[in-house]
Amino acid sequence: MVTFNDSDQEKRVDFLKKREEEELAQMLSHKYGVEYVDLSLVAVNVEALRLILEKDARDAEMVAFGEVGKKVSVAARSPRNPKVLEMVQKLTERGYIVTMFITSQESLKRAYDHYADLSYAKESKAGVFEISGEEVENLLEKVESLQDIGTLINEAVTMKKAYRITRILEIILAGGLSTGASDIHLEAEETDVRLRYRLDGVLIDILTFDQETYHLVLSRLKLLSGLKLNVTHEAQDGRFSIKIKGKELELRTSILPGNYAETFVMRILNPESIAVPLESLGLEPKLRERIEKEIAKPNGMILTTGPTGAGKTTTLYAFLRKVNSPDTKIITIEDPVEYHLPGIVQTQVDKKNYTFAEGLRSVLRQDPDIIMVGEIRDGEVATTAINAALTGHLVFSTLHTNDAAGSFPRLIDMGISEKVLSSAVSCAMAQRLVRKLCTQCKQEREATPTEQTIIDRHLGTIVDRTLVPENTHTLSVAKEGGCPACTGRGYKGRIGVYEAIFMDKAIEEVLRTKPSEHEIAAVARPQGVPTMQEDGVIKVLRGITSLDELERVVDLEATV
Repeated sequence: MVTFNDSDQEKRVDFLKKREEEELAQMLSHKYGVEYVDLSLVAVNVEALRLILEKDARDAEMVAFGEVGKKVSVAARSPRNPKVLEMVQKLTERGYIVTMFITSQESLKRAYDHYADLSYAKESKAGVFEISGEEVENLLEKVESLQDIGTLINEAVTMKKAYRITRILEIILAGGLSTGASDIHLEAEETDVRLRYRLDGVLIDILTFDQETYHLVLSRLKLLSGLKLNVTHEAQDGRFSIKIKGKELELRTSILPGNYAETFVMRILNPESIAVPLESLGLEPKLRERIEKEIAKPNGMILTTGPTGAGKTTTLYAFLRKVNSPDTKIITIEDPVEYHLPGIVQTQVDKKNYTFAEGLRSVLRQDPDIIMVGEIRDGEVATTAINAALTGHLVFSTLHTNDAAGSFPRLIDMGISEKVLSSAVSCAMAQRLVRKLCTQCKQEREATPTEQTIIDRHLGTIVDRTLVPENTHTLSVAKEGGCPACTGRGYKGRIGVYEAIFMDKAIEEVLRTKPSEHEIAAVARPQGVPTMQEDGVIKVLRGITSLDELERVVDLEATV
């Protein structure tokens, strides 16, 4: 005997009807040349929703669902409907640039439900995600550890849909700001989505949440960043701002297609994080004095080296601020310009028309005194930069090498003559960033025999013995579980460990033989500048960082 479940049958028929409707909308999108959007997968921006009254939207079978600046995304069942065209004309007259999408009736029904939630959302300036100062202060009171941020997001997930996305974003962004995160990562996995903050250079897990919420959050972030909603299999880059206490912070966004869904990363461009004075970078006083003499010269080249994220740009910006004065013209060529410096002309490379090489040639025609080239990537840029340093310009730039000695063979490999190199390069620096121990909760203990062996080995090679601390047996370590001041991490803030090689007669002579990095480093030892390993160990013994943290960043097995 066969029995029929009317309820199941109805659900099945309803599902097939909806699928047919979505397929029809997609077919019509190709026919009319208008992009298709499924509003059940997109977070509807309540600020965009306000642009068209609910009665008018229902009457025209349309809805405004996205707003970035003066750009508005509008979805309609029939884009050529006279009522739709009339509403689009009204938006255009108000100064909006309208992008049209085609959608299904079911999608519109879901979007209309959001009109009921308009009272929950805050009004904000178009294109800017506004976080109130009071809300941040409230979050700061609630957030004593990173787990607290996860708890607040989990609470927000249970709220009404339209409001919860705003609230979740508010907590994610305010949490990142309150903890001092440099980057916020949203990574889709098979069953859920992982939220991580990069704090002092280290990625920290915050929580995981469901895929449905993530897709809504992702759609809102795409709209804010001015990215294409319907593109899911290509990398995209964008920007948006956070407004907090009347100030705007820029966020650089990046989307990458993944196995399960797109991965979204936000870089928080906080001007305060880059505004580090030269005196606070972590340079030993003697080394800083020598570098200050070099950057005060009218010409020459100063290089900083190290991997991505080693703080090279922060160091160069500190140099620029130090030498910036009304009687000098400074021009930078960057990729991209992330932070704006007053009194300095900053330009951004364009891969098609304005490369580092093209930019540098153009900059030299602008009569600059000081030039900063974001990175020397090839022989053409290297040759032009070297020539600039030889013709009366002070040039700052970066290279990707592991240590200071590696700068010279790298430039020779790029085709720079050894004789020209010795005349142009004044100083080559290498650096890494280590986390600083939290001053509120760090603890001291005696070094273990293994630790003491590492410390003694590097202290024994220091040329300038005045740099060696008196107590070489007591170490500072991070307290397990940290404290509220460091949000439970044991570390707060970062500082550089450095090494530098200055051009002198010994370096000039050895360069003629096309030496290896090891040979250059050995010849530079009489200059008395500690290596990164030695500088790091000095900072460990002064209680600035821990030996574990130094080992994470610097190869302590390396020898000169």
